Amino acid sequence: MASKRERGLTRRDFLRTAVAAGAGVGLVRIAGAGSSAGVEATPPAVGPSMIGVPYEGFRTVRVGIIGVGGRGTGLLGDLLAIPDVQVKAICDIVRDKVLNAQRMVVRAGQPIPEGYWASETDYENLCKRDDLDLIYIATPWDWHVPMAVSGMLCGKHVGVEVPAATTVKDCWKLVDTSEKTRKHCVMLENVCYGYSEMMVLNMVRAGLFGELTHGEAAYIHDLRGLLFSGGGEALWRREAHTKRNGNLYPTHGLGPVAQYMGVNRGDKFDVLVSLSSPEKGFTLWQQTRLASDDPRRKEKYVCGDMNTSIIRTALGRTIMLQHDTVSPRPYDRINLISGTKGTFRGFPDRIFIDGQPDHDWQSLDPFRERYEHPLWKKEGEMARKLGGHGGMDYIMSFRLIECMKEGLVPDMDVYDAAAWSVPGPLSEESNRKGGMPVKFPDFTRGRWKERKG
Repeated sequence: MASKRERGLTRRDFLRTAVAAGAGVGLVRIAGAGSSAGVEATPPAVGPSMIGVPYEGFRTVRVGIIGVGGRGTGLLGDLLAIPDVQVKAICDIVRDKVLNAQRMVVRAGQPIPEGYWASETDYENLCKRDDLDLIYIATPWDWHVPMAVSGMLCGKHVGVEVPAATTVKDCWKLVDTSEKTRKHCVMLENVCYGYSEMMVLNMVRAGLFGELTHGEAAYIHDLRGLLFSGGGEALWRREAHTKRNGNLYPTHGLGPVAQYMGVNRGDKFDVLVSLSSPEKGFTLWQQTRLASDDPRRKEKYVCGDMNTSIIRTALGRTIMLQHDTVSPRPYDRINLISGTKGTFRGFPDRIFIDGQPDHDWQSLDPFRERYEHPLWKKEGEMARKLGGHGGMDYIMSFRLIECMKEGLVPDMDVYDAAAWSVPGPLSEESNRKGGMPVKFPDFTRGRWKERKG
């Protein structure tokens, strides 16, 4: 349980802590799962960097999927719509889900893929197959790292759902394994492929917002009904609220802002401070919506309803990052980027460029023709037809397959997967220490300074 001091920090305390972070005062260095003891902040490399390493080039990309619940089934549908993709193997601990996925593949005109459901570790047998180039992982968070590591050690490229890892130690494990095996580990961050996010990225790169100074990102999504539903993500995701107090799901909001700012490409996340509000929402739902004899009434939740983190980058830019899945409010990722010439703000999309009349927000519509991303011009019709999260799911998978087929460097690599996931455990550590600043590990081992674009 948090101390009285940790529970009672004022807004002035929080801002004072943020200033201390900016000055580099009192930094806490952590590198392991909840503790830095015995773990080096920047362990020695086990192989050459994977920065700038292209895929080998594939005429056909042969895919295995681990986890075909709601998310994995959606990803499977997208993959089956992409030319030159063959789904060869399916794994899930629920046999009926594997059978359903197999039927989807057959209906798409492909041979029935091999099914794996014998045990929780049957995924290892899928990874050992010699007819796979890429493994997609869409399973509960705690399985992401062991499955991704198994895939890479078996010589496969990996696409892993978000967050890629939930501890600093596991972030390093992904980086080290990718470098050791020379296989890419790409986090399947679909939001980076949203229509607006890709368009704004083009605008940033064109200099429309001038020199960037600040960003804001969030995952604000009322999931109370889902997480108490008794099925799907409720079977595992609610449990995190009983064990962790911080930002449990940082990547959806943070990924696009990191790309706008060129994180790991000339800049890097440097310092984070974080504080959580009291925990109220889950307990209220639990006590007012569940029957008196429901065993879930015994659960004790520790994760504050709203977690707010402030990140300072190596170039001195700031990012506000928030997480709230238990408050009654509309969905919001914020998606704000601000610079010396203007600002974009999402939900709803709006833009302000220096010199606009009336000093008011403007619609993004006048900018679409010039800045719409080529991927959306090319594949937008198919993406919208499939519909996953507005089409961003299809664009994400299409682009990954395109990179593999054409022998390109992936848009996002294992260093991004680690950097965007690690605010989860860092926020827990900072919040536990009353908002003390913590240093980010440098997963690139200094190579962010030379890398551009």
